[in-house]
Amino acid sequence: MPSLKERIIAKSKQLGIDKIGFTTAEPFDELKDSLVAQKAAGHTSGFEHPNIDERLYPELTFDNPQSIIAIALAYPTKIHEKVPRDEKRGQFARASWGIDYHDILNDRLTKLIEFIRKEAQDASEASTWRFAPQVDTGELVDVAVAQRAGLGFIGRNGLLITEEYGSFVYLGEIITNIQFEPDTPKAFACGDCTRCITQCPTGALLGDGTMDARKCLSYQTQTKGMMPKKYRKQMHNVIYGCDICQLVCPYNQGKDFHFHQEMEPSIEEVRPKLAPMLSMSNKEFKKQFSHLSGFWRGKKPLQRNALIALANLGSRENLVNIFKCLEDPRPVIRGTAVWSIGELTKKQPDQAIDLLYELQEKETSGDVLQELTETITMLETRRKEV
Repeated sequence: MPSLKERIIAKSKQLGIDKIGFTTAEPFDELKDSLVAQKAAGHTSGFEHPNIDERLYPELTFDNPQSIIAIALAYPTKIHEKVPRDEKRGQFARASWGIDYHDILNDRLTKLIEFIRKEAQDASEASTWRFAPQVDTGELVDVAVAQRAGLGFIGRNGLLITEEYGSFVYLGEIITNIQFEPDTPKAFACGDCTRCITQCPTGALLGDGTMDARKCLSYQTQTKGMMPKKYRKQMHNVIYGCDICQLVCPYNQGKDFHFHQEMEPSIEEVRPKLAPMLSMSNKEFKKQFSHLSGFWRGKKPLQRNALIALANLGSRENLVNIFKCLEDPRPVIRGTAVWSIGELTKKQPDQAIDLLYELQEKETSGDVLQELTETITMLETRRKEV
């Protein structure tokens, strides 16, 4: 009869789990110095689990852990439908395509746990088995778990790179008190390649598998305040996330897997028209984006990013929609609209400068006033050059 581990592996394939591996629940001591240094340097995003010890020691959040089961699901990288060129559109990074991956992973992990419980020899044994599923919102460092479980290696971009699917995978794990034979960890295999580091437009990747998360464009698109100017043009028209360090990776070339219907991208969701987003109601926003992982940060960051993207795309035809955002009650939207207007009218500075002067007289937000001052100064300089 196949072992429990073998039966779990077989079942995982039936459940649509693309890779599965097993490792011990020993501490991840090798991560400690790096995590401490990152936090001390201010390189964290704030989205990580705050307690470093709980990220290192499974026993702090799970009584008597023995093993960790790691899984990976491959996600698609290409839209097979033709994207219309009717209006200016934004982009969501590939990891946000389809139904929120947290929901998909939790579904697979739950079903796998249900199967394992049924494989107990009797009710007595089943009653002693315990499980704690988690995805990237949990305590553990999921790429470290997956690497130690043999799913792949951690690249210079800090992502797990698998042989079959590259880094285009979602990761999840189950901590359990069942003891399994561990799989062999995968060794680092980037060789001398540094493409992800040299191609990162902000210099966020530090070269050792870690990053300054504050510089990462994916992080910047998820912040809720004013985006620093140095990042605005670098994001181009990507309004959520960033794929650059994955797209340039040699291990990812030609990788495009459409195994899971829930992950299939809808053009109107992942390549949305930008102008309608500026005036979208909460109800409309929820209807269009609520099932995407990019929904979690709310409407304001995406509307801010849409304003930036319209400027980056040179969308002068949408100036009338952007002007309306100057009346928005949210300072972040007003301030970003000011910058966007400046970018779109700098070749014809007289088009907007008088209105911006009027706004400057009545504006009370410090952030918006700063944007107004800098934009007016730029337009005045341009006006003298014309």
